[in-house]
Amino acid sequence: MQSPHQILGPSRRTLLLGAGAGALTAAAATAASTSTAAASTTSAAGAGSAAGAASGAAGGVAAAAVPSPDTLPLTGGPDFPIGLFWPPHPYASTTQRFAEIKNAGFDFIVSGNYAGDGNIFQYQLGLARDAGLKMLISDDIQIRNMSRWFSISDTTTDFLSVTPAEASALYIRARDAYGPYSSLAGFNFYDEPGAGWFATLAKALAISRELAPQLLPYINLLPSDDATYYRSFVDVVKPSLISFDRYPLLSEGREDENYFHNWAIVRDAALYGDIPSWVYIQTLAYNNHREPTAAELLWQINISLAYGAKGIQYFTYWTPEAARGEGFGPALITVDGKRTSRYDAAKQINTGWLHQVGRELKPLVSESVVHANETPLPNGAVGFTPTSLVSAVSGDSVVVGTFRPRDAASGDRWVLVANRSHSAPARAVVAVNAQAVGSVGVFQPARQKYVSQRVGPIQVSLAPGAATLIKLGAK
Repeated sequence: MQSPHQILGPSRRTLLLGAGAGALTAAAATAASTSTAAASTTSAAGAGSAAGAASGAAGGVAAAAVPSPDTLPLTGGPDFPIGLFWPPHPYASTTQRFAEIKNAGFDFIVSGNYAGDGNIFQYQLGLARDAGLKMLISDDIQIRNMSRWFSISDTTTDFLSVTPAEASALYIRARDAYGPYSSLAGFNFYDEPGAGWFATLAKALAISRELAPQLLPYINLLPSDDATYYRSFVDVVKPSLISFDRYPLLSEGREDENYFHNWAIVRDAALYGDIPSWVYIQTLAYNNHREPTAAELLWQINISLAYGAKGIQYFTYWTPEAARGEGFGPALITVDGKRTSRYDAAKQINTGWLHQVGRELKPLVSESVVHANETPLPNGAVGFTPTSLVSAVSGDSVVVGTFRPRDAASGDRWVLVANRSHSAPARAVVAVNAQAVGSVGVFQPARQKYVSQRVGPIQVSLAPGAATLIKLGAK
């Protein structure tokens, strides 16, 4: 299916390598020498460890250890990552604007909005550092040439390809240009690749991990109802996370009928690869899509959390100008830099709910997600059935995500109950099995603690789009 991300990509395909052929060849020779030495060291140190090997060894790119997401920027650490796409354009990139982003509860920026020059990236990285933000750099010419405009092949006669050594030289340029900035989280290698590009992306990520294992290699996938697309991405590319975009709020009050199906197969792929799942949420109107209300922003976030999201990204922050096409309406900030009501809504959600509940959910594993009291079920959704801890969920329609600790020996569970509706309040009763549940705690984000209540039916009252988090301690 078509995605508005495509219209926000560069307006023309750039085929220049960013330097003369002689300069690149010389750099490639140096990179190849460095790469060979590093690969030998890595091979000797990691012999026999298949779990950490990337699948990009074919085509002249040595396998590299795949760092745990727990060790990387944004995916690692206790804080739940909240990001944005389409930040202020270069002329609006100021100390005040980046502070405005931070004050709204954002943690990182995926660059864009005509920032395509190395000097601009360095300037924005400095602003991000001073504001306490991280950046994923998009549209850098070196990264694009090694991962998007050219394939990576050691067959020099291949059309529109670079050799592994040349790709390494390109990556080294980008790493050395931006690496001194503590705000650099990593690089955006490709936004919405087709499956035919996965082999080159596997090689690009292997190069990245060999030359800068401390950086997050980021790729955002297309919306799709094809489960093999996401499974293949995990198998071939060996990503550090799985991110996708699908915008469910259609015109005339409609919902994308396959939104839950897409989330279900992404969740399955993330669990299969044991990696975090991230998602973009819709902040604006565009072709055949409506302008979200504050409750609809919250609804997208809480549905995503119920389906196991470990990172939330907003599409978009700054409003794309009309010349981009797609009929983009105002996002969080208008084209001319004014805040909309959605900026205030996002700030309240991020700082008053998402950071707090996200911190609770980030280290947990999604065990199940079900729809209770909803008939008919949306495509891809699973209906509620009793578990050993939760015997029934009655009342209005809710989406229930259940999470467990990574320690399989623990019987404790966390239950996120999200309002299925973004336009009406919901009341539900969660009945627990008193024979198996020893304690009940309801999370209060303002206090960042669980408030104990007696073991028995849990009354849940939810505003449109809202959710509540419950901890069930096993006996």
